[in-house]
Amino acid sequence: MAKGGYVYIMSNKNRTVLYIGVTSNLFNRVNEHKDGIGSIFTSKYNCVDLIYFKFYETIEEAIQREKKMKKWNRSWKDKLLKEFNPNLVDLTQTVSEMQ
Repeated sequence: MAKGGYVYIMSNKNRTVLYIGVTSNLFNRVNEHKDGIGSIFTSKYNCVDLIYFKFYETIEEAIQREKKMKKWNRSWKDKLLKEFNPNLVDLTQTVSEMQ
C-alpha cells in the first residue's frame, strides 16, 4: 500500500520568502524546520511558519505537485496562498491537532 504525502509551504515572519517542500510526515517535518534542522535554505532565511499544506494519496503525486509548484511564478504562489490561508497565519497548530 502506497503511503500518502504532503506538499507544504514554509515562510519567514514577513512572508517575503517561500520554501516549498514535500514530506510523508508533515508534523515532524514542520517541527524540524522550526528547530532549524529542516533544511539549509529554511534555516538561512528563517522560514519557520507553515502557511500552506495539501495531502495527496501517494507520495509520488505529492512530489509531482511540488516540482510543478516550484516552477510557478510568485504571483501564482501568492494566489494559491491567499485562497488557502487568506491571512497567511502559521498553521502549525492545525497540523499539531491533526496528530
